[in-house]
Amino acid sequence: MSVKLAETAGFCMGVKRAVDMVLELAQHKGQETIYTYGPLIHNPQTVELLRKRGIVPIAAIEEIPAGTKAAGIIIRAHGISPQDRKLLREKNLKIIDATCPKVGRVQAIIKKHAVRNYTILIIGDAGHPEVNGLLGYTFGKGLLLGAVEDVHRLPPLDKVCVVAQTTQSVDEYRRIVTAIQARFPDAVIFDTICDSTERRQSEVKSLAEEMDAMIIVGGRNSANTQRLADLAALPGKPTFHVETSEELPVEQLAAYEKIGISAGASTPNWIIDRVVDTVTTRQADKSRQINTIFRFWVWSVRTDLYSALGAGCLAATAMLFQELTLRFLYIAVASLYVYAMHTLNRFINRKTGSIIGSFREESYRRHESKYLAAAILALVFALGAGLLSGRTAFLFLLAMSTLGILYNAQLAPSGWPFRSIRDLPGSKNITVALAWAAITAVLPPVAEKLPLTETTAVSFAFIFGIVFVRSVLSDLLGVQSDKLVGKETIPVLIGNDHTQQLLNMISLALVMMLAAAPTLVRTVSLSYFLIIPVIYIWICFRLYDKKPGLIGVVKEGVLETAYIIAGLSSWVWYLIFGGKGL
Repeated sequence: MSVKLAETAGFCMGVKRAVDMVLELAQHKGQETIYTYGPLIHNPQTVELLRKRGIVPIAAIEEIPAGTKAAGIIIRAHGISPQDRKLLREKNLKIIDATCPKVGRVQAIIKKHAVRNYTILIIGDAGHPEVNGLLGYTFGKGLLLGAVEDVHRLPPLDKVCVVAQTTQSVDEYRRIVTAIQARFPDAVIFDTICDSTERRQSEVKSLAEEMDAMIIVGGRNSANTQRLADLAALPGKPTFHVETSEELPVEQLAAYEKIGISAGASTPNWIIDRVVDTVTTRQADKSRQINTIFRFWVWSVRTDLYSALGAGCLAATAMLFQELTLRFLYIAVASLYVYAMHTLNRFINRKTGSIIGSFREESYRRHESKYLAAAILALVFALGAGLLSGRTAFLFLLAMSTLGILYNAQLAPSGWPFRSIRDLPGSKNITVALAWAAITAVLPPVAEKLPLTETTAVSFAFIFGIVFVRSVLSDLLGVQSDKLVGKETIPVLIGNDHTQQLLNMISLALVMMLAAAPTLVRTVSLSYFLIIPVIYIWICFRLYDKKPGLIGVVKEGVLETAYIIAGLSSWVWYLIFGGKGL
């Protein structure tokens, strides 16, 4: 069984730039509407998500209601004609130009040669918005060619300039250019097909030769996506063009061992991830090569049981680090609390669309009542275990549970910018890390009525740091969908580059703290062993975008394994040193 995702699948530079510009504007627009001149991208699901955030596509200027207060109108990556731009200015609308720079280059070439009295031959698709915009720059001297046959119908021409729609088929472009050069040897030829388009088409052709079947993901109104589907089908390979994972012909795909997946330049990562996740899961279900242990591991990650196990490992690590007696009740409390809070908050987030595109989305939709019941039972058992640990532990846990439930509660009046803790930018990463650190590092000494020491502080800082890094790294993987639904995670707020710098600094600080702790704070030598999970998650961080073919559930599971490694490192240390330092 093999599922391979093309490296070039998803947003091209121009589309990503346009989407980022719009989402940046949406963060600060208030209640005003943002209009896009035509759908921002050729992907219905993304356009619908943008509409919910007040980003509305229009086909004509007249569609904007009179008296509407608009934050501006977006010129999408396809660009528009000079005539349309003039109409926008006459409406006194603020124009945000998201024209792809590569489209802008073609417009400049056309304009330069049109004023020199060249006839401009544009190789492209009739009616495509980019082509319509390009024709506007020809000042009436442009002709559209969609096939070789169109060349033979051209009248005699003196000066000819040839350009192409940036997403045109490379093979078709070359055939048409050959025919043009045969008729007009002095024609000035510009290869204006985007290099990412060429790479995408080349990769699809290679994948189609290698795989048993192909899946192309993207809007049916996207010309470049349809072109990929046509290319994939050329070698006679079964090809399935789908917009979402719900359209996958699961029964048909079961007949193929090797499946290649690519996507158009307007297809967001969260849709691609869902398709890859669905296909890989289905293939794994029928494959005898995927053993039971791996399937169980994937299931535990998908259901948050793996997170709960990780919390238990960190609780045991914190107790050993603070030289406390290992008590199963504290481990159980940490595991049950984390499971309950994660599941309840995911359940609430699902209602607001915040886990859209997540590998958990389908499971939560299908088993809504089971998840809710399991979360409530876990919380009840956690409180019960806390009560068995003593009154102090129970009250501490009750306070933590109340705070966890209040995370999504509307605490401020309507109209306030931040009505809940969840609305505070970047709050999720910080509150999750604080909750994990408190329940694993602070609860045991508090329950035992022991003073909080420097060792407690180091233990707290270690757990906070590793959970924070893991949480932010997960958001870094899902930054595109978070932007679309309006979640203000740390990567959304400060950008990918600054986020990576932040994670590097925190990882380095954790290593330095753990290395110095035995000397400065007199902690046990377990501190040295805990550098291992920090290095592990740092390696994951460095490689997070280098394995695009990994499904979402596997990526999450690999990150969460840092907690398990911390527990194993502590266990090895305990076996070697019997709970005593070097």
